[in-house]
Order: sequence, then structure tokens, then C-alpha cells
Amino acid sequence: MTPSTPSPTAPLDTFARRHIGPSPAEQRDMLATLGLDSLEALVERTVPAAIRLERALDLGAPVAESALTERALKMARQNRILRSYLGQGYHGTVTPAVILRNILENPGWYTQYTPYQAEISQGRMEMLLNYQTLAADLAGLPVANASLLDEGTAAAEAMSLCLRSRSGGKPGAFFVSEGCHAQTIEVLKGRAEALGIEVIVGDHRTLAFGGDAPAVFGLLVQQPTTDGVLQDYSELTARARAAGVHTVIAADPLALTLVASPGEMGADVAIGSMQRFGVPMGFGGPHAAYMATTDAFKRQLPGRVIGLSKDVHGKPALRLSLQTREQHIRRDKATSNICTAQVLLAVTAAAYACYHGPDGLRAIAARVAQLTAALRAGLRGAGVTVPDGPVFDTLRVRPTDAKAVLAAALKLGINLRDFGDGTLGVTLDETVTSADLRDVLASFGVAHADVDALAAAADTGLSALARKTPFLTHAVFHKYHSETEMLRYLARLQSRDLSLVQSMIPLGSCTMKLNSTTEMQPITWPEFGALHPFAPADQTEGYRQLFTELERSLAEITGFDAVSLQPNAGSQGEYAGLLVIRAYHRARGDLLRNICLIPVSAHGTNPASAAMAGFEVVVVKCDSHGNVDLADLEAQAEKFSARLAGLMVTYPSTHGVFETGIKSICEIVHRHGGQVYMDGANMNAQVGLCRPGDIGADVCHLNLHKTFCIPHGGGGPGMGPIGVKTHLAPFLPGHPVVAGVGGEKAIRPVSAGPYGSASILPISWAYITMMGAEGLKQATQVAILNANYVAHRLDPHYPVLYKGEHGFVAHECIIDLRGLKATSGVECEDVAKRLMDYGFHAPTMSFPVPGTLMIEPTESESRAELDRFCDALIAIREEIHTIERGEMPRDDNPLKNAPHTMDVLVVAEWKHAYSREQAVFPAAWTRESKFWPTVGRVDNAWGDRNLICTCPPTSEWAGH
Repeated sequence: MTPSTPSPTAPLDTFARRHIGPSPAEQRDMLATLGLDSLEALVERTVPAAIRLERALDLGAPVAESALTERALKMARQNRILRSYLGQGYHGTVTPAVILRNILENPGWYTQYTPYQAEISQGRMEMLLNYQTLAADLAGLPVANASLLDEGTAAAEAMSLCLRSRSGGKPGAFFVSEGCHAQTIEVLKGRAEALGIEVIVGDHRTLAFGGDAPAVFGLLVQQPTTDGVLQDYSELTARARAAGVHTVIAADPLALTLVASPGEMGADVAIGSMQRFGVPMGFGGPHAAYMATTDAFKRQLPGRVIGLSKDVHGKPALRLSLQTREQHIRRDKATSNICTAQVLLAVTAAAYACYHGPDGLRAIAARVAQLTAALRAGLRGAGVTVPDGPVFDTLRVRPTDAKAVLAAALKLGINLRDFGDGTLGVTLDETVTSADLRDVLASFGVAHADVDALAAAADTGLSALARKTPFLTHAVFHKYHSETEMLRYLARLQSRDLSLVQSMIPLGSCTMKLNSTTEMQPITWPEFGALHPFAPADQTEGYRQLFTELERSLAEITGFDAVSLQPNAGSQGEYAGLLVIRAYHRARGDLLRNICLIPVSAHGTNPASAAMAGFEVVVVKCDSHGNVDLADLEAQAEKFSARLAGLMVTYPSTHGVFETGIKSICEIVHRHGGQVYMDGANMNAQVGLCRPGDIGADVCHLNLHKTFCIPHGGGGPGMGPIGVKTHLAPFLPGHPVVAGVGGEKAIRPVSAGPYGSASILPISWAYITMMGAEGLKQATQVAILNANYVAHRLDPHYPVLYKGEHGFVAHECIIDLRGLKATSGVECEDVAKRLMDYGFHAPTMSFPVPGTLMIEPTESESRAELDRFCDALIAIREEIHTIERGEMPRDDNPLKNAPHTMDVLVVAEWKHAYSREQAVFPAAWTRESKFWPTVGRVDNAWGDRNLICTCPPTSEWAGH
């Protein structure tokens, strides 16, 4: 139960004891309440003997915190930061220090959960509304979402959006301009292949509609193109609209401060990446993508949309809009499988826009464009072939000797893009100085160039495409340009959001655990943050070492033979794993295998991912104990034997139990030729105790933002790498730009970056390295202990819905509130909102069973915090008893009116059947440290009827 006695000379800054909440003495007491004498005895009663790992993981000894930092620094310094002018959608940027310190490095922002509980998420949703306004304004379109995963994914989502809007007849093909970034084209092609959509890549200038031309339902073009050409797409979009074809423009948002917007050019959809708005390149991610559309698409937007509504007092209040909340309900009919977005990065980009304002952004863009024009003039004067026409940040040039230029640039510490045909690409950004530009010119043989003179005389040619419409006119983009005001604004928003800084967030299936400072430190080091994802391999050896060590560790932890780090969200891991299964069957000639069996209890993203991967979903029943119904599984597998592609199963189950029949489940599927996909959302109950690869799974995704400590960031970033058995390894996703990624029969990439959101991978590497095999196993044991302790305390008050055969749960439990409506009128949502008055975020509400709360305490929470949470729920149950006894009205009680804001303390007349004190100070600890919801219960229905997803007029937002 406790680690072995350390050597007297061993380091004292060991990590496991800091990560795991309950002390050894507290663990013994908690075990005693369960009638057990050791963690091993608990494991014997929760994890089936047939799947238990009977050896220690081969991960080596744990590394102390200070030693870990030294090791991470040594690894990081193997990366060489050259000045990369490689472009292709990735740019150097300056993250304002006030934003770096107060958002990216601030646990008050990065430990927040997805804003499903709107009343305690108003701060980050206001910044996300700013982000949507930023995207919509720059795009010149009225509607935008609150970020997608990356530009490649956004392009694929836009294609699907265009297809869904097509009515009647054959949809035709999707046309993609050859001027788009290579990684975008490949991600889009991968999505299209699975859905049976033909993609035509070609020159958009020769694209015809009607007659003998290929029928297309949509098209994608880039602004500027990957080689820097700026174009007016107005004529193309007009012809497309006349033919009933939707147009998508992938546009650089900084360029849009100077250049006519996609909306002005007649586009239906605009997409792109906000990376250059203060978000480090990070070797490919995480970065927030944007999507903006015409009003016609507003109910079909994928991902998350923040909308303005009002609370019960009539006060403006933000919340996730209808299409966001109902995605999991739609299952395989969902418009997207996206679960994790890139909220933290969208918040950063929005803050960057607020800090600079429209004039500041325009000035940054104008400087970049002028530097590019100066570069063109300098190169032209030296006899280099350069393009004519308007330029923004990229030139594709033809020197007399491209290889010599590349070599000279490298000696000067510069990476240029090699197109492989004798032409080179140079993409500038806001970090470029006049000295940098002189070095670029010197690499082309232009010595001692007078950059200032060149810039003063050069013409960008942008006047022909100049933007004519204003943007960012809302007051929020004009008020916070001093650091003092920006600091106060960020602090004010942070105070409106509950995070792990305030209290535990006990969400079932979401594993909100400690994100330690030591783990988090490396991600903002320049050696990890400033690298371009397409930098040469010899400049990124530190990252390569990180990937190798992390892949090896994850393979050992899961029992798989190979790992891909590319999927940059859990949903993308599901999608990638299913595409690998699809590719495996097709390689064997099993083209008919298109059935994916999914239990009714599965996560909502599972059926959506299966549909996106081209599978037909068949639902498998669960029995009365919440387990997969083996008889129904056998029947469905038999019925679809010739067409069975695979099964998606979550383990431990979504109901919080280690199903004893898991090996039989795998055997049934394998016997009928299918593959087993295991959803790794609940891996926090398996690490060190059992392994998916040993159980019988063929592929499994891992939520690094759950089990392996990458923070949720208010709803993203996440990472969803997949592990596979040997026979699936050849199909792991590749990349069109970076060699050596994926297997020899690689599927197309699922993320724009070759290694997904690479810059947050040091977090999981650090966690595993500091915990070691013994620490990871103990963390899992304590996660199970904490869940059973909570279940034991709550069971007399709220029945625990599902338990294993020995009466224990896994790492989470579901408490049943369904009977309360009949006895008191209280529903699950009322309990969730009342918990806010006690200072807690609600557990997962009404999933996987309506009318229940799913609780996952994790191993990081102390016994004191567990008791405080349980005490709150027990006190709420007593409040419900007063309603049941008739002592409190059914329609006027602390639960129905929750949450209570600070306003109730100053209201002139109190008309409720309970006191102000009971409303806002229901427990002793709320007097010592009170988290105040800033709005009352939000009216979701009003907001859905009146969708407002950009900043409203300032008069309507006053005082918020």
C-alpha cells in the first residue's frame, strides 16, 4: 500500500506523495470504513482476477521533481531554435507577457472544465464570445463557433457542413484548390475517403460548373495560397452560388485585417487558424481553428458555440448553445464528433485581439506586409525571380541556385521552404526584425541591404484587395490596451469561473486531477514552444526523444505494440483508431466489413466517430446491472458476422464497473472477424493494474488530458493518442510534409500537425517519469479507493446505481436521483445547481443514465476534500427531505432557486421560504471561502430561440 522505505540519501522532492491526495494514514482509515485492510484487497474486489497484471510496469524508478526539471531542460536544449520562415499555416508570434503569465501559465484558467455548467463558467465564455466575434468580424460573416482543433480539421468539418446542406440527388464531389496547404488537403482527403466523398484537387482558376464539368457540392480555396498568392475570389464564388455550390475560404486571420474578407468575396464558410494571434507554434499545436458561416448554417455548425441568453433575474448570461449540448444525444446523427475543443488557445487568441485592438492588429499586419514587400524589392534588385501582384507575408521565389541559398540560409540560422522545383518559400511574421530581414537577403547574396530604405519604397499592392468593412468595433476590443487594464480584465473574468483552484471537480469520465506545476513548466519554454512543425529533423532531436520515450511508456502501460501521438483530442483518437481498423480490413480485401457494434451505454462521441469513419452503427443492449448484454452481443455479432468491422467498448464501463465478461466480449468479436476498439476514457482505473492490450483490445485511444494530466483548459486542449497491436501498426496515420510519421501503409493524417498538439506532450511525459511504475499503480489504486469511499458515504442518501459483483465500484460511481422528482419535485439539475452554492462543480449530469450524477473524485483529492463534497451532497439531501416533509414548498426552495448570487444579500425584500443565510452560506466553509456564481440559473431555452453568438451591442452588455 505504501512505497518501500527510501535510502537515507534519496531525494526528498518525490512526486507521487504530492500528486496523491490522501496520506497513507488517511488511506488506511478510508479502507477501514470499507471493511478492508489494504489497497491490494480493494483491487481484488474490483478488478477481475482474469485481467489483472501480475508484474510491475517496466517504466523505471520515479524521478524527483527537481531532477525532472533538469532532465526536461536537457531534452529541450537538444531542440535548436532557428528562424523558421517555412509558413504553411504556422508562424512566429509574440505572446504578450500579461497573457502568457495570466492565462497560459495560470491554473485559474487552465484547470477549468468545459462550460457545461454555465453559471460558474461566465468568465471563459465571455472570452470565447470575444473569440467568436473576432472570427466572425474578420471573416465578414455573421456566425462563428468557439474553436475547432486545427485548420485541417476545420476544412474537413467545412466539407461535411457543405454536404449536409445539399438537398436531393447525388451530392457530387468536393473541389480543393491546389493552392491549399498540403496537410489541409490530406486531412480533408482522409475524412472524404471514409465518407465515400470524391475529392478533386486542381487549379480553381479553371474550375467550371455545369455542362460537362464534374458535379461538385462545395469547394475550398486558400487566402493567401500556400505559396503566398492573394486573390479576389468574388467571381468564383458568384459562379459557384449560381450553380448551387458552396464556397469555403481558408483565410489567414491576420491578413484579413488588410485584405477583403471571405464574406465580402461571397464565401459561405471561412475557416483558418488563430495560431498567429499570440499562440506559440509548439511544433504543431495546440492551436485554435475558427469557422465562420452565413446565417443559413448557424444551426449546423460543428463544435461548440457560445450564445447569449439571460438568467432567471433577466440578467445577460452566456451558455453553450443548443447544437453544442445535443451532440451526444444525436449519437451517429451528430454533426460532429468533436468533444474537446481548443478553448485555452481560443481564449489566448481572443485576449491577444483585445490587447491589440483593431488598430494594433492592422499595424502588425501592415508591418509584416511591408517587410515582405521590402524583401521582394531587395531580391528583385539582385536578379532573383519574384512574383508580381499583391503580397502579404509569403513569397515563392526562384534564385539561380536554390541549394546554395538554402545552405547559406542555414549557416545564418534560417530555415527556408524548399518546394523541390528550384523555387523557395519565405514567410515572414510579427517576430521578424530588420536585422532578420537583412540576414534573409544575405542568404540570397544581397549583402548589407538597407532594409529601411527598401521598406519605405516598396509597394505591397494590397490596395487592389483592400478590406472595406470595419471589424472589432465592440467596446471590448478598445478598452484593454494598457497592461494594467488587461490584467484586471483577465482577473475579473477568472473570478467568474470555478476551477480546480477553488475545489474538486468530480466529473465522472472526465478525470479532473492535479496538473502539477512541474509538469506544466516546460510547455512555455521556447525550446518547445517556438519550433515550427516542419523544421528539419536534426533541429528537433529533443522532441524526437520525447516522442520516443512517451510512446514507449504508453505502449508499456497499455500492452500495445505501437503508438501514434497524432490525434489531438479524444474524439480524434476514436476516429483515428476506427480508420486504422477500416484500413486493416480493406487491406485484407474485407470491403464489406462496415458494421460497428456500440453498447447503448457508450460515450456519445463513439457513434459519431464511427459514422465519420464510414461505419454503420448497430447498438448492443446492456443488462440490468449496466454491463454489456453478452447474449445480445453474440446475437448481433452472429447476425452481422460477414460485415462485422468491430466493437467499441469502454472499460471500465461507462457505468463505473469492471465488467467481468470483458474477455468474453473481445473473444466474441474476434471470432466473427471483427476488431475491438477500447475507449480509453476510463484508463485512470487501469494503469498498473491491467492493460487493454492484454485484455483483448486491438486498439485504444488514451485521453492524455484525463489520465495523464494534461489540463482540460476550460474545454481543451486535449490529446488522444492511440495504441495498437502489431497487425494494425502499419496503418498508423502518416503526414504529407514530415517524413517518418506513421506506418508503412499509413492512413492519411487526422491532424494538421504531424504529432498533433506536440507542445503539451511534455506534461504527460513528466507525469509518467515522476510517478514511475510504483507511483502510477498507487495512483490508480487510490483513485478506486476515493471513488468507493465517496460511494460508501453517499449510498445511504443517494443509492449507488451500479456496483461490481463484490459490491464495489471502479474509479467512479453513479448516484441515482430519479426517485426525487416524485417525492419532492427535485430533479438532477436542481442538485447540480445547488452544489454551486456549496462551492462545487456538479458531477456529470444525466449521463450515461438520465436523472443521475456520475462522480469521479480522482486520486488527487484529499480525504478532507472528499468529505467536504460528500457533506455538501448529504446536506442537500436533507434540504430535499424538508420538501418531502412539506416543510418547504416544491416550487420555492433552495434547490429550485439555485444557484444564489451575491445579489440576494442586498435585495430589499426577501420573499422566499428559507433564509438568505441558508441560500448563500449553506455550510461553514462557505463563510471562510465563498465562490460566488455571477448569474442565476440560465434560461437555455430563451437563448436557443434567440441565438446570439457574437458580442451584442454594448448597451445590452453593460455591467456584465
